[in-house]
Amino acid sequence: MTRFIESTITFPYKRSLGPVVGAFMTALTEKKILGIRCQDAVLVPPMEWDPATGAELTHEFVEVGPAGTVESWTWVVRPSDQHPLDHPFGFALVRLDGATTPLLHAVDAGTPEGMSEGMRVA
Repeated sequence: MTRFIESTITFPYKRSLGPVVGAFMTALTEKKILGIRCQDAVLVPPMEWDPATGAELTHEFVEVGPAGTVESWTWVVRPSDQHPLDHPFGFALVRLDGATTPLLHAVDAGTPEGMSEGMRVA
């Protein structure tokens, strides 16, 4: 079973998200995660430009996740007010199912022993 945790994302300034980031953020409100097709890849989070060529990407969005595999991680022993959790946690690069690129995310694993490369998270 997938567990969703509600959080609020704030920008302390005015920002126009545009059609790509706007679609990504709107999908999050619907408990969906979108990537974007880039040749044979699916980039998450989606971006407007091909990172290799700089060419504008067509807006071909792909739903990914919500589960994925931890590719790399680090443990935050003493979170600051800027961190997403108020107790020790892991930051991980998670390759969501259906994505080609990993996404940085917080993982509430309890202890560093609860984290490992290759572990499945949602």
